[in-house]
Amino acid sequence: MAFEGNSKRKREPDGINGLANGDGLKGPRLAASKDARPPSAAETNQNLDLALLEALESSEVVEVIDVRGLKKIVLGFERKLRDNLEARMKYMDQPDKFVESEVDLDEEIKKMHSLAAAPDLYPELVRLNAVSSILGLLSHENTDIAIGVVDLLNDLTDEDVIGESDEPALILVDALIENNALELLIQNLARLDEADSDEGTAVFNTLSIVENMIEVKPQVAELVCERTKLLRWLLTRLKVREFDVNKLYASEILAILLQNSTINQRRLGQLNGVDTILQAVAMYKSRDPKTTDEEEMLENLFDCLCSVVMPTENKDRFVKAEGVELMIIIMKQKRLAYASAMKALDFAMTRCTAACERFVDVQGLKTLFAAFMGKVPTKTKKKGDRNPEEIEERVISLISSLFGGLTRGSRKERLLEKFKENEYEKIDRLMELYIRYSDRVKAESKRLDAQELEDVELDDEERYLKKLEAGLYTLQLLALILGNLWATGHGGMQDRIELLLKQQRLSRDDVKAVLKEYVDNIGDLDGPEEKERRCSKIQKIISAM
Repeated sequence: MAFEGNSKRKREPDGINGLANGDGLKGPRLAASKDARPPSAAETNQNLDLALLEALESSEVVEVIDVRGLKKIVLGFERKLRDNLEARMKYMDQPDKFVESEVDLDEEIKKMHSLAAAPDLYPELVRLNAVSSILGLLSHENTDIAIGVVDLLNDLTDEDVIGESDEPALILVDALIENNALELLIQNLARLDEADSDEGTAVFNTLSIVENMIEVKPQVAELVCERTKLLRWLLTRLKVREFDVNKLYASEILAILLQNSTINQRRLGQLNGVDTILQAVAMYKSRDPKTTDEEEMLENLFDCLCSVVMPTENKDRFVKAEGVELMIIIMKQKRLAYASAMKALDFAMTRCTAACERFVDVQGLKTLFAAFMGKVPTKTKKKGDRNPEEIEERVISLISSLFGGLTRGSRKERLLEKFKENEYEKIDRLMELYIRYSDRVKAESKRLDAQELEDVELDDEERYLKKLEAGLYTLQLLALILGNLWATGHGGMQDRIELLLKQQRLSRDDVKAVLKEYVDNIGDLDGPEEKERRCSKIQKIISAM
């Protein structure tokens, strides 16, 4: 099954939304009493003038700057930075002597936020060597200064700011990487944790900067894991039992880091990450999330699971950590994460004999075939209807994986026995699904043919992808299951398949044609040897039919 990766979702933690509700600009409140006289016209005008002046002073006006303005801001920042360093060295044991320079430096950092209004000037900012000075403050002894820099970097790399400034954004991100921003940011995260500080906003913004940098330069996803201990930090956050917005964001960042990187997936496996994610998921085996944010975090955790079990060695870790058992428990209890648990099993059991064997050993077939026969909890208390078609396709994929992973012995017999039960009702269901998906793919082929008659040209690859979107992959898996059943040589099952095909005016040749197209399009993502093994296995099934 294809992996639906996380889309980027920006959110803000509690307390980062600016003014609280109702805290807009207000004029000075006039004192009043029962005996107070109404203000005169002059006093009223004076009060209005004061209110206007106060509003103007308190409002934040974003100043659009040019190159000259940028140089002025950078010069002011460098001057105050130098003054602060000199004051700290001169009055090392007398904080009251350098506190004023710290306040001035903080003000200069705040002024630099105006650069976010002019991302086209980022190359000039880099040319002025200001990036190194800014990043140096992440290790400043005053945590408030470091937090101010994190806030600044978050603004400069914000998606809304750099969305349409690809080249300037890339120049800034490259400069940040060159000046060790990733290392400094993650070290600062650790410092906040060690200080046991209540700086949730700074933690959130740090993760946001990493996400922003990945958005601009995807290679950052592997760089940050190679150069820092971010993976360890994220796993530690996931171990915290209490839910908060930073635990949610940690789950999202981890999903992003794992999604398209085999290197990161293997790194996490070596850090005992499979077990840690399973423990975080296990908190919901007997209860559902309480809020929509908690639901989203749980979905992120399942996305992490689906990614991390893609390498073979991590599938084995999943089995040893009793991940198969946990997923079945969640499905049996019909929890909110029913479909997500099935999805995780789908990824874990794909081309993994150990996971398939464990699945049968822990009575997973009963739960799986109940879903196959349509006995699925389609309603949930919090999310309304589940997507029955998605569950259906996962079930088909799991059964196909079982036929691939169970080659002989009692476990294979238990799987085949399911298709013999109740006068071959599972084969009837299998054929019902086969016909439905076959009709969908045929309809899509006709639509593509009609497009070509209208001079809409599609190459073979584009045409194949369109058919996959219409359900061809699921049809191929259904054909593979039918082929596996036929290849057993069991007369009763063969007769049933033959009868059902004839009723639909089809033959084994139609099933073989689907399998041949499947073989022709098997890729070598898992290596040429694995491709050859899979092709050979399907060719034997085709020959048997």
